[in-house]
Amino acid sequence: MARSGEAERVKVVATNRRARRNYTVVETVEAGLSLLGSEVKSMREGRLDLKDSYALVRGGEAYLIGAYIGPYEFARDGGHEPERERKLLLHRREIDRIGGQIAEKGLTLIPLQIYFKDGKAKVELGLAKGKTTYDKRETIRERDAEREMDRAAARARKSRT
Repeated sequence: MARSGEAERVKVVATNRRARRNYTVVETVEAGLSLLGSEVKSMREGRLDLKDSYALVRGGEAYLIGAYIGPYEFARDGGHEPERERKLLLHRREIDRIGGQIAEKGLTLIPLQIYFKDGKAKVELGLAKGKTTYDKRETIRERDAEREMDRAAARARKSRT
């Protein structure tokens, strides 16, 4: 927690840019990450990839699977395995709630971004539903229409002056 009067310091390390393109995010959750020292050092250098990663609730615990954290060059004893499963730190009731939604509604738990918040590694998870090809095209159409309306409004403002 931030001290009174201070803003929380957040440094985004990696974002999963494909997540919002391929999924409709219903809800987001912040979770801590259980990491080794060499993984933290490597993350601070930006050697992280969230492509094709997801989270899983298994045995009452949550895990981040498929996230690549590159090896740290100066690590002793070989460092860490780049694509190992990493435990997510969540409260029991959060894990139970998320696990229920995944089982009941057919949602997927995907990492949206990893960041350092006051020196601690955090991951923003999204409870998401997969988009079909039609949904993806519709999103692109809406974004293009919005962009065109903004351009037209800007041209109208410019012509008035």
